[in-house]
Amino acid sequence: MALVYPFRAFRYNPEVAPFDRVLTQPYDKISPAQQEKYYAADPHNLITVEKGRAFPDDTPQNNVYTRAAAALKNWIAAHAVVEDTAPAFYAYSQEFTVPGTPERRTRGGFIGAGKLEDYANEVVFRHEHTLSGPKADRLELLRHTRTHTGQLFMLYSDPARKVDAILDEVEAGQTPATELLDEYGVVHRLWTISEPAKISAIQATMAQQKLVIADGHHRYETSLNFRNEMRTRAGKLIPDAGYERSMMTFVNTENEGLIILPTHRVVSNLREFSWSAVRRYLEPWFVTEVFPFSNDAARQEVAERFKAKLLQAKAQRGIGVYPAPASGSSAFYLLTLRPEAELFEILPGLSSLQRRLDVVLLHQGILEPVLGVTPQAVTAEANLTYEREFRAALDAVDRGAQIAFLLNPVDVDVVMKVATSGEVMPQKSTDFYPKLLSGITMYRIEE
Repeated sequence: MALVYPFRAFRYNPEVAPFDRVLTQPYDKISPAQQEKYYAADPHNLITVEKGRAFPDDTPQNNVYTRAAAALKNWIAAHAVVEDTAPAFYAYSQEFTVPGTPERRTRGGFIGAGKLEDYANEVVFRHEHTLSGPKADRLELLRHTRTHTGQLFMLYSDPARKVDAILDEVEAGQTPATELLDEYGVVHRLWTISEPAKISAIQATMAQQKLVIADGHHRYETSLNFRNEMRTRAGKLIPDAGYERSMMTFVNTENEGLIILPTHRVVSNLREFSWSAVRRYLEPWFVTEVFPFSNDAARQEVAERFKAKLLQAKAQRGIGVYPAPASGSSAFYLLTLRPEAELFEILPGLSSLQRRLDVVLLHQGILEPVLGVTPQAVTAEANLTYEREFRAALDAVDRGAQIAFLLNPVDVDVVMKVATSGEVMPQKSTDFYPKLLSGITMYRIEE
């Protein structure tokens, strides 16, 4: 039973802090260059809180976390950030171009305060494991600011689209309270929903749902850790305490704008590498189709044809390969699982759900047994880097990497099935696009 609540969000005042100059991408997607750009954009830019600068002479009294807390306090005092007058849910839409295509889509959902649930309660489910480092950083930030500025991206399944119908009605009848174009060409729009009847209807529908974390696993578990700290400090359970909830964006799996992009793998720094040896090893299980090209002019046309065939081969478990050219011979390769191949032999000891994942087939059926890229090497980032863009993965090989493996995106229903079955996927198996902006609403936990 998923419990969701309206809340009085803190939001930027556009008369003091224009939205397009102060909102940021999620902290873990901000590059050093973006960080500097955000700092230069506006003195109220959320970067000071979301991913502030650290300095060599920082002290316990003056550091990235204390500066974040001070900045928020000052912005609120100066009315650059103001609290809404009434509790509300917030309809949130993102209009975007699907990367690599001319297709325009709109993904919609709503923001609310969701009750934090331990995974054992089987209300909230994860689809990947987390790392301790990011959680320690986010926990220290939350201790100081007592404010959630980033969104937890939660999936739920409502084929009847009951909540979506309410959101559609709100969006059709109101002017957006927030609207901006981000650096990736995504249009973000926000509407407030404060009518009691609409709030009750949303809560009633969501109470029947199970939630799967799409993005924000580290922040969700940070919220749990902070909740547990506060429970210990209080010495008792206070169900309505602000720390018992966290800010979440809820998106229906039936939403037409919900897409997952693949994350391609690029391999480097192998002591020994021979593509011909890899092909011989894989021959019993995979059919190989070759897409040769002889010059740069032909490469682009062949690459597009190869990309299209890779997508067509999704049901046959197709994996694309681009090895570094050998002896002047250049080609793309499409590996397709043979119909007679037994996945329990290639991927022993795994569940049927895990065997359905192309990323698992790649990691445990190719990278580890053939190339020696072990899970430990993956964790240490010794041989593997990741690219969202198809072209960027190819370019990485042209710049000196040994081989790129190109994947099809995983389907949303597969993510839901894996998560709700209590299983997880490998790191960087999913890339939900676009990202939810930080700071578009903020959830502040009172002292």
